[in-house]
Amino acid sequence: MGGLQVSPGALACLCRSLTRGSFLGLLGLALSSCSGGVLDPAGPVGEGDAIILINATAIMLAIVIPTILLAFWMAWRYRASNPKAEYLPYWSYSGRIEAVVWSIPILTIMFIGGVIWIGSYKLDPFRPLPSKTPPLEVQVVSLDWKWLFIYPEQGIATVNQLVMPAGRPVRFSITSASVFNVFFVPRLGSMIYAMPAMISQLHLQADNPGELWGTSAQFSGDGFSDMQFQVKSLSAADFEAWADGLRASGPVLDKNAYESLLHQTQRVPPSTYRAVDPGLFQAVATQKIPPGPGPHPEVSPHAGREVSTGGKD
Repeated sequence: MGGLQVSPGALACLCRSLTRGSFLGLLGLALSSCSGGVLDPAGPVGEGDAIILINATAIMLAIVIPTILLAFWMAWRYRASNPKAEYLPYWSYSGRIEAVVWSIPILTIMFIGGVIWIGSYKLDPFRPLPSKTPPLEVQVVSLDWKWLFIYPEQGIATVNQLVMPAGRPVRFSITSASVFNVFFVPRLGSMIYAMPAMISQLHLQADNPGELWGTSAQFSGDGFSDMQFQVKSLSAADFEAWADGLRASGPVLDKNAYESLLHQTQRVPPSTYRAVDPGLFQAVATQKIPPGPGPHPEVSPHAGREVSTGGKD
């Protein structure tokens, strides 16, 4: 029976081509995965987080790569067909080898621990960011399954849309009106819990105008996968114009309007409110307003319908 004949030279060339193509493909995938994520920071906190991740990875690779290479060298050096390799069948202990084996992981842990501790201390979410401009106050409420942002200084609110001035720190006060959740804007950095009956603090800053995205980083039920929000970084003048435009028209977010937000809804489009009850966030954080009621007995959250929040689109 005849078959396809391939010369050794052609086979070697094919293998090199496949290897080169695989390497370039993996490199392209790795670089594309950095875009829009934690390795593509858009602010000082995100940049600090990326530095910690890169430094910790480099320290670990300084140990992992030599170890892998040494394993291949050992297999080649002490192969059965190499009679020159020294064979010591009665070797049982070496103090020098033990010292090396234990000192390397200890030093690695010390280096990684030091890098992470110093970086984490500088990036303490409660620590205000250095700036000559006072931070913008934003109050965040995690709901099922949407995010409510209240701007107490401007007297406005948004749902699933966070707008912030570029180059100005933002001080977030974060709580939950339902179960535990995690507030996370990957390019700005620092995931932090949104917890019922508690207020978490977080300071972030976007360096330049642009569009980002935020998400929930902890499973919280049926609508978790779509619990994302838009993040827009505007110039100072554009931010003031945006806030003034919101105050011109639209509904008011009082306790009655907030009651409708408590119900479980999925894939909620962004909406806005021209005015907010000043004591709403504190009432939610102290649970003077009870948490959300959970699933409605007559409407299954699995239906996945888009439900309006009553705000201005």
